[in-house]
Amino acid sequence: MPLFQSRARRQKRAEDAARQKEREQRYRSERDQWKLIAKRVRDFASRRYLRGQGIEIGALHRPLALYEGATAKYVDRLSTEDVRRYYPDVGDKPQVNVDIVDDAETLATIADESVAFVIANHMLEHTRNPIATVRNFLRVTEPGGILFMAIPDKRYTFDIDRNVTPFAHIREDYLHGPERSDRQHYEEWARFVRKFGSEEEIQLQAEKMLGERQNIHFHVWTYPEIVEMFASMRREFGFPFDIEAAIINDDEVVTVLRKDRGTPAPNDGSPR
Repeated sequence: MPLFQSRARRQKRAEDAARQKEREQRYRSERDQWKLIAKRVRDFASRRYLRGQGIEIGALHRPLALYEGATAKYVDRLSTEDVRRYYPDVGDKPQVNVDIVDDAETLATIADESVAFVIANHMLEHTRNPIATVRNFLRVTEPGGILFMAIPDKRYTFDIDRNVTPFAHIREDYLHGPERSDRQHYEEWARFVRKFGSEEEIQLQAEKMLGERQNIHFHVWTYPEIVEMFASMRREFGFPFDIEAAIINDDEVVTVLRKDRGTPAPNDGSPR
């Protein structure tokens, strides 16, 4: 190969590498800006809607910022010490102290209508029974209180290849119990998120996760289905809330529900 061609190719590779580095830096800069904007959206909604004494579920190292007139106790299924052991990737980061150890889907230790708000960011997708979970959020919230939930839009997460969970599916989980669909969710996780290649490996991994009751995204939605899900809870089961806000916020949907004043939420396991 002539010397001038070798030099030209080296120069082109160097220029291509420089352009790629510039694109990556620009992407990181834009991503950082979007993260800042996303935090500001959450902060705005917090300042706008949250007052009084409430709870935040699963805050870990990223509690929602609260402003004058709002305070929260922190709820998790694990104690502060166990959280650090269970989540080693965030264990060295400053975390909230867990005030209440409880199952987030039932909140069995929290009295009816005893809190002004419930914050549950990136939590509903982890629940096996989303409708029953929202019912219990409403149960513990006082009339006029707020449910504040940031829910990931699956199009912008590792769930991108999974099918949206239809409302009919979570309706069946609510009416007949979520155990009927656990295996399906673990298979989806193994196939579309972990991306195991063979069907045999997918089934083995699903069986392993089922046996260990691993914590995954059991359900996934996009913005329209999130709004429709809450509208359907009101329409089909009479859940007493209004949708105050549903804001597209980077890779999530910040959803604010206000419980009706003077209308108690269902406090048992039966649909209404």
